[in-house]
Amino acid sequence: MANERITEDIVRKHFNSCADECTIEEQKSSIPKIDKLLKNASKKGSGKGYPEFIISSLKNPDFIIVVECKANIAKHQSSTLDKYDEYAVDGALLYASFLSKEYDVLAIGVSGQNLKELKVSHYLYLKGEKKHVPIDFGNKLLDIDSYINGYLKSDEKLYQDYDKLLVFSKTLNKQLHSHKIQGSRRSLLLSGILIALEDPAFKTAYTKHGEPEDLANNLVNSLSSVLSKEIKGNKLDNLKQQYIFFKTDTSLGIKHILRDLISDIDKHINPFIKTQKYHDVLGEFYIEFLRYAYSEKKLGIVLTPPHITELFTDLARVDKNSVVYDNCAGTGGFLISAMKKMIDDAKKDKDKIKEIQKEQLFGVEYQDDPFALACSNMYIHHDGKANIIKGNCFDNEVMEQVKKYRPTAGFLNPPYRGDKKTDPDELEFVLNNLEVLQTGGICIAIVPMQCALAQKGKIYELKKRLLQKHTLEAVLSMPNELFSNQANVVSCVMIFTAHKPHPTNKETYFGYYKDDGFVKRKNKGRIDAFDKWEKSIKAEWVASYINRKAKVGFSVNKIVTANDEWCAEAYMETDYKKFKKDDFIKSIHDFVSFQFNIGNIQEIKNEALINNEFSLFNKNWEYFRYEDLFSSISRGQRLIRSNRDEGDILYFSASEFNNGCTDKISNPLFVKKNAIIYTTFGDAYYVKGEFTASDEISIFQNERLNIFNGIFIATVISKNKYKYCFGRKAFKNKFINDFIALPVDSNNKPDWEFMENYIKSLPYSYNL
Repeated sequence: MANERITEDIVRKHFNSCADECTIEEQKSSIPKIDKLLKNASKKGSGKGYPEFIISSLKNPDFIIVVECKANIAKHQSSTLDKYDEYAVDGALLYASFLSKEYDVLAIGVSGQNLKELKVSHYLYLKGEKKHVPIDFGNKLLDIDSYINGYLKSDEKLYQDYDKLLVFSKTLNKQLHSHKIQGSRRSLLLSGILIALEDPAFKTAYTKHGEPEDLANNLVNSLSSVLSKEIKGNKLDNLKQQYIFFKTDTSLGIKHILRDLISDIDKHINPFIKTQKYHDVLGEFYIEFLRYAYSEKKLGIVLTPPHITELFTDLARVDKNSVVYDNCAGTGGFLISAMKKMIDDAKKDKDKIKEIQKEQLFGVEYQDDPFALACSNMYIHHDGKANIIKGNCFDNEVMEQVKKYRPTAGFLNPPYRGDKKTDPDELEFVLNNLEVLQTGGICIAIVPMQCALAQKGKIYELKKRLLQKHTLEAVLSMPNELFSNQANVVSCVMIFTAHKPHPTNKETYFGYYKDDGFVKRKNKGRIDAFDKWEKSIKAEWVASYINRKAKVGFSVNKIVTANDEWCAEAYMETDYKKFKKDDFIKSIHDFVSFQFNIGNIQEIKNEALINNEFSLFNKNWEYFRYEDLFSSISRGQRLIRSNRDEGDILYFSASEFNNGCTDKISNPLFVKKNAIIYTTFGDAYYVKGEFTASDEISIFQNERLNIFNGIFIATVISKNKYKYCFGRKAFKNKFINDFIALPVDSNNKPDWEFMENYIKSLPYSYNL
């Protein structure tokens, strides 16, 4: 008969082999905090409860391991994970849930009677989290060091630590603000302290300096000493000059301020950098600090989110042999992500890793602060040579210097133009990056969507130059709020092959990469709160691009020239098969609510006009252009608010609220009645009765239109909303090429009667 004591003995012997690294306790704990947390952890629901093993790390006191054992592998884990007394994993997770109030907990369930049949499962329960997650340590017991390293480097721990880092960035910023440290110096202060802490002598002695002046001098000397081991000449002199303020800043001369800042940074930031390598930490703090300094938008500084810098390395298929160049290096985010990818591919080959760090990563930065931060960032991440050139990427001398390194991949997020008259266009930076790449090299740039849409003017001419010299492989439309609070700009990613003119018959891949799974959270910006990016979206984006897959509603391949728009929205087919009855019910409800709000109806009934049921997709559907469907398409006329007189005529403009109605006036420039209106942001509404509208509205009319089929068609038109945004508005020159699908009669003409009856059969239609 199976004996649980045998399973426990296997676990005991395993962990006793590393007893010098941990404390092993069985069914009890001498640690008061643990004992208190388990006072209500009984598997039976009340009273104390203890796992078979509680293992505390001597190196990391915030991390503990709990182990539950069962003799029979059939009792390893239940499907619901709530049979605490019967199953090993379930029991381990119960104890972990109590202990996670104060600890990061690794819950291990073990079953089996010998090493050959042993079954082992691992779950991570992080402090303060409501849910556990499986963590892949394989089906075996590991040593304590392996568990600690795996836990510290897990995605879950990264997200938790990163959240803490963001919180600390705000705390530190407020602290620096209260000390009156200039906003423009805060990132340099952070980077200078981090570099000085690389000096063991400084790290040990900084708390012992009695006078702030002595500490500042020691910090600058340590910083210079650390940098001078790898950085020489003018670059070193430039960096030293950036950090001289440590000695002169009045606030830092106040007793204990600098010492306490060093201590806080060492405590809250250094561990993250050491554990979670290749993350643009300085970039994250730079963004936060800039909010309190000068306007980063005015400077054109918009730093690329880390998940996008990582995406670039996957799209370019960066490997250990790549040579990567960024001509707008900023704080070095792209280069850090590339370094991580390349070092991972080197698979612990120390010589190759050294070569990658010293000879395969290059950048150019013009502005002083980002340049110093980029050099510091690369140094902190152990790219000792820090191949960041201080200068103008358009200078011939700089370009020739970069060409010597024979770069194979170019990444950039060019500065957005603050001064439209004097600043270079974003596509000029793209051309500059491509110019220094090897033939066949891949350039990936994130630029404003307007660069892709231009069909005249300077940007159009730059598009022509790009295609004359290079191949446009793909354009990916990015999420509208990708840069969160940094910039109100809609962006796209362009991918080129260098020095191979674009073939006239080549199809370019266009991806509608708008949903990256990130959501906005207060005080955190955009985050991957539900792990959608890491679990599925990133892989789907990369695979779709590499395989050039065309997918309705997501991607399309199209032959284009400089005369065309370079975006998926212009060419994608809308997936009308995704229509649901609820889409039409919502349109009816919105219309009825609007009529109620303006006093046209006094009560709302959830009833249909007719009791028949109609199926949307038992009918044939055909595609129609707007010009084929409507006898008149006109545009409204703007009447500025100060010139409007109050009245009874409804005035519509580009609003998502109140069915687009924004005013009631008595002095319209024109009057229409009973029509569909289409806003520049892609929303369509049927308007009953007389109305007027701004120039942000297109007006569709047909003598067959009535309130019922009008609501049906407006709902269908709104399915194209995804094609339009602030950077690409739904004016006639854009939507005139769109198609919409409608149910048809036996002559393949729009079935006006079916559309009317379908709306009449739905809830709330009684009110129409």
